[in-house]
Amino acid sequence: MEKLKSSFKNMLLSLASISIVVASLLALVYEMTKEPIAQAEKQKQENAIKEVVPDFNNNPAEEKFKVEIEGDSLTVFPAKQDGKLVGIAVETNTAKGFSGEIKIMVGFDIDGMVKNYAVLKHAETPGLGAKMQEWFSNSSKPNQNVVNRKWNNNVKVKKDGGEIDAITAATITSRAFVDALNRAYEAYVKVIEHDSEKQKYTE
Repeated sequence: MEKLKSSFKNMLLSLASISIVVASLLALVYEMTKEPIAQAEKQKQENAIKEVVPDFNNNPAEEKFKVEIEGDSLTVFPAKQDGKLVGIAVETNTAKGFSGEIKIMVGFDIDGMVKNYAVLKHAETPGLGAKMQEWFSNSSKPNQNVVNRKWNNNVKVKKDGGEIDAITAATITSRAFVDALNRAYEAYVKVIEHDSEKQKYTE
């Protein structure tokens, strides 16, 4: 077989062929992994809901709905026991993290108390901001623990005049975490305190 001459045209043809093969392989890998990734994300979401709200016997993921917050929308998962609302899980987020978006699942009972939270996604610094999952759920440190805390519209870290101890050397992450919880609380308030929504989800 005659060897192709080294020319600009032949180089372009070779590169084009390689690009097509690589693109086809990437498309194949994407199709093969798309469904497992989606299933893993769904399972992670369902596990997070179970972690953050009181016991329920409905399927919150099937009853989820959106709530508008500051031009954005958050997903709300109502947790019910025998048809009665016992808590609300809110998938909240903030773009104010030190390294970008932070996504959290926050659970409230019907009285506005934070039952628990689960960090779903972040890119914060290991050993610093990445400590948020443990830092803000430390029951031995009341000033940094947000679990079983009655929430309100104006929670802040201490450096901003609030009462929450920020993660050591990670104030930006701490502010972002609190911002995400405050956004979740806004969604909670819209569901619980708005008369028509309250009637809809507590009957």
